[in-house]
Amino acid sequence: MGIIISTNSSLDGIVQDPDGQEGTERGGWFGRAGGADLDLFFAALLEEALAAEALLLGRRTDQWFAARWLTRTGPFADRLNGMPKYVVSSTSDEPAWSNATILGDLDQVAKLRESTGDVLVYASYQLTRALLDHGLVDEIRLAVFPIIVGAGTRLFGDTTASRPLQQVSSRTIGTGLTLLTYQVG
Repeated sequence: MGIIISTNSSLDGIVQDPDGQEGTERGGWFGRAGGADLDLFFAALLEEALAAEALLLGRRTDQWFAARWLTRTGPFADRLNGMPKYVVSSTSDEPAWSNATILGDLDQVAKLRESTGDVLVYASYQLTRALLDHGLVDEIRLAVFPIIVGAGTRLFGDTTASRPLQQVSSRTIGTGLTLLTYQVG
């Protein structure tokens, strides 16, 4: 398939600080809006991770995830910790998370895209925009949470490229979450 952006978003497109651990004023919306649907959501997330071959992350997301996931256990944590990871960074030679390789530029990402199956991009919003700008995204999967956050970082922010999308699926999780999948044209 290729490179797949997979992320959580509020209904108004906010992706910043979903769990509140970044300490932003409007953070923590993920738990408030997901409520009883989160168990079903995490089951879908595990299914997605099991089907992927690798993770692609920016340097800061690599550090953030490593600090939070290396000590966790359970099926999802075990899958994330064991997956091959590729960290895009021009400033670091040493990834923070386990089983990771540094890619120094988007040319290396393009080679990875051609030689690997599904590669998931979690968080990494600056990287997401660069991948979109360079035509390296094949699919976007959004878990839309039924909440309006009002302000914060938006997934697509200031991308320089306009990209047509084709919706390939829409799935309701529980009573309030929606999983949307788009192919990038």
